[in-house]
Amino acid sequence: MLKQIFTIAPLVLALAACSEQATSQDTQAQQAGSSTAQQTSDYSVVDGAQRRFGIYTDYTLSSDISHLSANQKEMLGLLIEAAKIMDDLFWQQAFAHSKRSFLSAVPEQAQSFANINYGPWDRLDGDKPFLREFSQKPSGANFYPADMTKAEFNDFNNEEKDSEYTLIRRDGSGQLTVVPYAEAYADELKQAAKLLRQAAELAEDPDFAKYLNLRADAFLSNEYRPSDLAWMDMQNNDIDVVIGPIETYEDQLFGYKTAFEAYVLIKDKEWSDRLAKYAQFLPELQRGLPVDNKYKQEMPGANAQLNAYDAVYFAGHSNAGSKTIAINLPNDEYVQLEKGTRRLQLKNAMRAKFDKILRPIAEQLIVPEQRENITFDAFFANTMFHEVAHGLGIKNTINDKGTVRAALKEHASALEEGKADILGLYMVTQLFEKGELSTGKLEDYYTTFMASIFRSVRFGASSAHGKANMIRFNYFANAGAFTRNAEGQYAIDMEKMRAAMTSLSEKILELQGDGNYQGVSELVERLGVISTQLQTDLDKLSSAGIPVDVTFKQGRSELGL
Repeated sequence: MLKQIFTIAPLVLALAACSEQATSQDTQAQQAGSSTAQQTSDYSVVDGAQRRFGIYTDYTLSSDISHLSANQKEMLGLLIEAAKIMDDLFWQQAFAHSKRSFLSAVPEQAQSFANINYGPWDRLDGDKPFLREFSQKPSGANFYPADMTKAEFNDFNNEEKDSEYTLIRRDGSGQLTVVPYAEAYADELKQAAKLLRQAAELAEDPDFAKYLNLRADAFLSNEYRPSDLAWMDMQNNDIDVVIGPIETYEDQLFGYKTAFEAYVLIKDKEWSDRLAKYAQFLPELQRGLPVDNKYKQEMPGANAQLNAYDAVYFAGHSNAGSKTIAINLPNDEYVQLEKGTRRLQLKNAMRAKFDKILRPIAEQLIVPEQRENITFDAFFANTMFHEVAHGLGIKNTINDKGTVRAALKEHASALEEGKADILGLYMVTQLFEKGELSTGKLEDYYTTFMASIFRSVRFGASSAHGKANMIRFNYFANAGAFTRNAEGQYAIDMEKMRAAMTSLSEKILELQGDGNYQGVSELVERLGVISTQLQTDLDKLSSAGIPVDVTFKQGRSELGL
């Protein structure tokens, strides 16, 4: 899912041999049991960790709701309450300890940082622990038993074990067992379903009401496809909510399990009208991808929806660490091929990151003569086309390895984000040269794209987007797509950057189509690293007091409800 009229996102990680990786991650899983702290004493801050506590800057999520009816305003309040339940559920999935008892034991100066990170690990610094009593974060978060090895999981004979909507637990005899989300979180999901049904009674758009009721059904049945299909049928709703178990980024062991999250959104109709025309170009752009025909044989629908929104509430996975600025859903490949996807641009969240982070970064790291090419329109466009580009390429491997997501396992999300980044820039280039994208200059999009890499690389190696950024940055560096002067400022070479964009697009599409797990692992191992020189440049941003990301003040009071 991500995250400009138009900008970007990030890529991947790996190992030279699959057997070596399995051994490494098995060891991690075995160590996970000793990595969690006993809750009998208060926690203490790791030496030097406190300097990280100020990397976020506050931003208030608000929107003009004067055009909404009384029923719609009441509905907003109900949706926010349902979102809060998703927040509590994500805490349970991300961290094996009780949120309340954990936060009460955290030193006061670290409580806000712990709350932002949904646990004791710094999500924007490679998941390093910032409390002494914790070691590394379990790769499988709390989706799997802490002492489970990959080999044990692979030997576990249960057809539901890799379902997106189940937990893996141990039964009374210590054997692995599968627990559906609807059973594991029954009380919370029943309450969330009740709130969605109450909101549906107030909905003025019948399609939105249908979606809310079907989503409520999904919470209780563990069957989410009908509600995903209904969500794609909505066209005229002023209010939207993305809610439930959606993304798999939190599961870094296998990339199977979805995490609970929510966004409560209000449509910006003026900006949405500006975006509506671009989805029709998807089939044409798919045919023109710089790769052999067998890697683009699936044809995306031209009915994908592009809309702009003000986000008024983030919860759960979407609120942990770095904040999402755009969304591309549903993730279900069947729904994508049947209905396409919806791309939601979170305009106020984008503006926060552009004003507070991206522009100050450009002042530090982009050569003066190219800083005028850093524009909000380019940032918005790159982000938007990143989301649109998720619909390009291929969802199923060409050699009977199943879906790309299944074949690439824990690397799938990172490579998909890298694909969307680079194909988003490809789309911008094609549409600009066709005259369909006429705002600014092409240099604006490329220069803003480059500056955005610096922004996202600061998220570290633990996120799919961060991995994607590092691979892309190093690939561009090797191709001479930019140069760095003695002051540590970067200049874009348009011609070489375009060539690198084309060759990296081809490489990623082939890796996905072939389901080449080892190839992706090798790419990540080779390029998914931050060099000493780049780290020095990133440290300049911290020294200049530029925040890494935003944290939101949000809720009923911020909306005047």
